[in-house]
Order: sequence, then C-alpha cells, then structure tokens
Amino acid sequence: MPDYYAILGVQRDAAPDDIKRAYRKLARESHPDANPDDPHAEDRFKQISEAYNVLSDPAARQRYDTFGDAGAAGGFGAGGFGDLGDILETFFGGSPFGRQRTRPRTSAVAGQDIGVTAVLTLDDVLTGVAHEVQLDTVGVCERCAGDGCEPGTFRGRCGRCGGQGEIRASRQTILGTVVTSRPCATCEGTGEAPTVPCTQCRGTGRTRTARTDKVDIPPGVADGMTLRVRGRGEAGVRGGPDGDLYVQIRVEPHEIFERDGDDLACELSVPLTQAVLGADVTVATLVGEERLPIPPGTQHGAVLRLKAHGMPRLDGRGRGDLRVHVSVEIPKKISADERRIFEELAEVRGEEVGGEVPGIFRRIRDTLRGS
Repeated sequence: MPDYYAILGVQRDAAPDDIKRAYRKLARESHPDANPDDPHAEDRFKQISEAYNVLSDPAARQRYDTFGDAGAAGGFGAGGFGDLGDILETFFGGSPFGRQRTRPRTSAVAGQDIGVTAVLTLDDVLTGVAHEVQLDTVGVCERCAGDGCEPGTFRGRCGRCGGQGEIRASRQTILGTVVTSRPCATCEGTGEAPTVPCTQCRGTGRTRTARTDKVDIPPGVADGMTLRVRGRGEAGVRGGPDGDLYVQIRVEPHEIFERDGDDLACELSVPLTQAVLGADVTVATLVGEERLPIPPGTQHGAVLRLKAHGMPRLDGRGRGDLRVHVSVEIPKKISADERRIFEELAEVRGEEVGGEVPGIFRRIRDTLRGS
C-alpha cells in the first residue's frame, strides 16, 4: 500500500495547510513539463496528485488512516478486506474458485558472503595488525536507500504476476492439464515491485562499489587460516542482513625463522671451539637480539630453546618458544699452527688422526719420525 504521507514528505498529524504547501512544492518540481528528459516524471506527478487528493479530503483521509490505501476509495469491494478471495480465506480458510490466493513472501534477502586474501609478514602476526583489504562488492544504493524506488515513489503490486509472486503456466499432457509455477523474476517472488524504479540502481536497491576496509587481524594467526567478519559482505536486499566477509590468511616466508605451531625455529652456526668449550652468544629474535648460552660439549644438530620467544597463542595465553638448531662449523682449511694444536690434542686424547700414506710417502714419514 502506498504511504501518502511519505510521498508528500509530511508527518501523519500534518495540518491541512502543511499538506497543501508540500503538494504545491512537489507538484512544481515533478511536473512533466518541468522534467522533459525524465521518463518517470509523469508517474511521480500522478502519485503526488493521488496522495494530495486523499489527504486533502477529510473524509478520505480518515478512511485512509483507518483502513489504508484500499479504504481511501471507499466501498466494500476495494476496502478493508480486499477482494472476495481474501474474505473467503479469512472466514473459511480457503476459496471455492479453485486455489487459495498466494500471500506475498517477505522481500528481505540476506546479502552474499565475499572472500579476500590478506598477505601478512611474520612481524604482523607477532603483534596483530589492522590490515587493509580491497573489496569489489555490492552496497546499498544511496539514491533510494535500498528500497529500489525512485525518491518520492513507492512499491506497489507487481504488474507481471499481479501481486501473486509467481508465474503460473499450464500444459496439456496425456494425464490432463498440468499447472506449474515459478517465482516471478520481476518481483523475485515478493508480489511487489517499484512503481517507478530508482534511476541509479534500476530498482534493485543495490549498486556495485569498490571500497577499502580495515580488518583487525589478531596476533598469532597462522598461514591458511580463515577469519570471519560478520556483516562486512554484500549488502542485503530490501532490509535483509548483510553478508559476511571471509579473510584467508597468507603469511610470507621469513628469511631467518620458520614457524612450527606456536614455536619458531632458526639455525645457528657455532665454531668447533665454542661447541667444545661452551660460550655465550647473541641470537636474533623477532623483537631484537638475545643472549643464548652454548653449553660445553654441544653436539652438531643440538636444539637449544629460548622460552617465550616464539609466536603469541591465539587464546592469549603466552607465547611459544624459539628453537635454535646448532650447526657446528668444521674448518676446511687450517694453518700449520692450528694443525699442530689439533695433532697434539689428538695425541693427548689417544686418537688416531690422518690416513694411511701409500708407498714412498709413508717411508719418508717413518724416517722423519726415526722409526
């Protein structure tokens, strides 16, 4: 039913003089002669005139306030209960004319969900970040505020399906006449459509738009995880709820650290002397450098830990560890002095060093040793 007060832009308790002033103003603005390039100007002018004819007549206005649009015209057939099928359905639960009258379904439809990918660094994951995402989506039409109607007009009975919300078709078969129905494409099964579609969205109530949103990424998210942000997807249709935004997380590889759950792992090369004698070395972390003790006798491949220097846990309960994988460096080239020291060490430890020297070289070695 049209809202005559909304068409004229007045309150329901507006005085007759206010209604007259509003009508004169809108009539001048919407007259077809003043809008020769607007194909909908004549329809808007007729709606404005219809609204004024009802609201300027005290009796018609009272009927309209009591019964709505149908009551304004007076008469049993056009008022209150609507058509005869409505009356029969109201009192007897159905109609004797072959089928029940279809009630228009709700026109509110939820918006579609959309998905994007957020590319983060390990430092972003450590602290959390307000990440900007670019969205190509569907939003509420600003001109009609999502109603689909040109401003100053209203929704009415769909002309294609007659307000039934469905299109029926019949065909002859060997079993007789078969009647099928499908939702009306014009009104999407609601039974109502804009009398004058919005010129910006063409009656859909939505327009495609590109926008930039900021999504709060919590600390500790992992690569491949998907975050759901409610109400940030496509706009709903005719007042329906907006869809959701799904953000898939992709974390770029780090040049030093690898992630394993809430722990981080890195490799540390230490000289043979430090592995044997022990040392106190500096290692890099995501928040700066830290001192790490190397115990005497550390073996190649040993794993040392720095507690609470890993990634934050999603539940907020602390952080994982930093696992340091030790790689002992074996020198490939040594000086004569270094070789002598290693040989002396081998002699002290009673260890055989060097390989067998074949032929004359072995005899020269034995001679020099006095054997």
